[in-house]
Amino acid sequence: MRSIWKGHIRFSMVTIPVRVYNALETGEQIRFNQIHRECNGPVGYRKYCKKCDATLESQDIVKGFQYEPDHYVVMEDDDFQKVKLKSTKILDIEAFVSVDEVAPTLFEQPYFAGPDGPVSGKSYSLLVQALRESRKVAVGKLILRDREDVVLIAPEADGLLFYRLRYPGELRKMKDVPQLGDLPATKKEEQKLALSLIETMTRPLSELDLKDGYQGALKELIEAKIAGQEIVVMEEEEETPVDIMTALKASIEKARSETRGMAVATGKKTGRDQAAVVESEKKPARKSRKKAV
Repeated sequence: MRSIWKGHIRFSMVTIPVRVYNALETGEQIRFNQIHRECNGPVGYRKYCKKCDATLESQDIVKGFQYEPDHYVVMEDDDFQKVKLKSTKILDIEAFVSVDEVAPTLFEQPYFAGPDGPVSGKSYSLLVQALRESRKVAVGKLILRDREDVVLIAPEADGLLFYRLRYPGELRKMKDVPQLGDLPATKKEEQKLALSLIETMTRPLSELDLKDGYQGALKELIEAKIAGQEIVVMEEEEETPVDIMTALKASIEKARSETRGMAVATGKKTGRDQAAVVESEKKPARKSRKKAV
């Protein structure tokens, strides 16, 4: 695993040498090239001016900010160098916050952070343990690839996980979503059935099959086309709308039967069975009474 950043985490007077690594694996994704249908030749793109139709080279192209229709401020490479932030190779922790304060919409991309050399082992381990026991996360700023990012540092297993965060100003407001203010009220019986369905379908995340089924199906399709096999597509059946109460009751029964089936296959007790065992253990054993003769 190759590091993409090397520097120090610093909070107060404590500094920790670290290396940062990409946490996402993209090597397994299938990638396509654009080709000409007639001869399978690769497709290229001609850069040209839409105003005068002149063919352009890279040195003919500059960046411009449009402040009025057809009016631009031209930005040269030297202009960008004037605002380029100097990388200090130090991530200063500005504060420790509760993870509940960070909205899920702010999380953008994860990175792994590992110790850089034996000298950093003790201070690195100390930060991991302190974050875990305090149930806090650290927030700081990091200059990575010529831009300043807000970074959240959280404990993960035996190490540290960096999350690059979006700036709050980049997010739109949920209240601006159309039709949210026109939602109908729900009935108590519907809410009760919905909660029962959620409880019945609750399982540990580790038991879920979260593999990318699309990539696997796409690979099978490509292999079939290479082998010259005929591709058969199954038509999807249309869902028939049903009353919400009927749908909830049927869903609960379906979830319970699937849970019972999984319990039989794995030999594990369902949540209801475990609750019954616990309840039976709480009850005192009845003493037998002997009749006097």
